[in-house]
Amino acid sequence: MTSTTPASEITFVPLRPQDDDDAAALTDFLTAQSYPFHVRNQVNAEQVRRAIAEGNYGRNPEHYTSEEAADTDHRAWWILADQAGGTRALLGVVVLEDLTDQAPLFDLRLADEHRGQGWGTTVLRALTRLVFDTYPEVERFEGQTREDNIAMRKVFLRSGFIKEAHYRRGWPVEGDEPVASVAYAILRQDWESGTTTTFEWEDLKA
Repeated sequence: MTSTTPASEITFVPLRPQDDDDAAALTDFLTAQSYPFHVRNQVNAEQVRRAIAEGNYGRNPEHYTSEEAADTDHRAWWILADQAGGTRALLGVVVLEDLTDQAPLFDLRLADEHRGQGWGTTVLRALTRLVFDTYPEVERFEGQTREDNIAMRKVFLRSGFIKEAHYRRGWPVEGDEPVASVAYAILRQDWESGTTTTFEWEDLKA
């Protein structure tokens, strides 16, 4: 079998949540994985179907008037890695949220079998390029994770994001005490220039 490595090219394929085949594939994928650093460690089929019905994965791409001016807060893509021989490996699914606010967030779900292999940074860099190329009105791209998700926090830093917020006890945990939620972001100007605009955390004294 041809091995898939983080050097492979990433392809984002629009997810069609109202299409029966895509909805079934999404349900199968999400319910087969575990999510130790998400609010829910597991999701069931009914939760996925409800999320689709509520528009959490957007609408079918053909329902948009254009890629640049979709009147929706959510869009979703399958994440594929191109392999030798023209085949593709399914790495996961990603959803962009708050697109109409011009500062979207993302929800990334990699398949269990592809975690811990260096894919996170490759995928986030490619996703950042997708966002800034597709949505010219977007000036900043954001993401959040739990304070104890060290792997994802390093992915943010390696992808040019910087930490902008630390919300104490801001992340609910099923069956346990809340943990802190940490927020990272990258500016379009930094992405275009390859630099990082920093700031002073404690810029004001009482």
